[in-house]
Amino acid sequence: MWKKNFLFRATESTPLSQSENELFHDTEPALDSAGLVLEKFLSVWVQGEGSEETPSAFTTMYVRTAMLDVNKHVSLLQPLQGRSHQIKQLLLPEQKQFLRQWLEVHAPQAWESSEDQFRDLFELE
Repeated sequence: MWKKNFLFRATESTPLSQSENELFHDTEPALDSAGLVLEKFLSVWVQGEGSEETPSAFTTMYVRTAMLDVNKHVSLLQPLQGRSHQIKQLLLPEQKQFLRQWLEVHAPQAWESSEDQFRDLFELE
């Protein structure tokens, strides 16, 4: 199975160089948000068929909201959302556009082999 994570600041159209695992790995889970200065992120996981290095088709996408207090090294990770209406609500049009372009450029054959249902997630409304 192929998978890739894109971690966006909530209002930015280009992902960070770190993945969700890299940025949130050593943080403590927040029990409540009192006294925290939280920065909001969107974590996007794209999965597909193929090897770890090369996808042959993209099959699913999940998005979750993630919050991080950088100074206190505390985080809140929301559950993954996989329904198309949830994904479309969470992602900015610019984020969808970046993801679509990245997938088309880095694995054009996998993009073409993906079902319409997957490609429809990137339609700008």
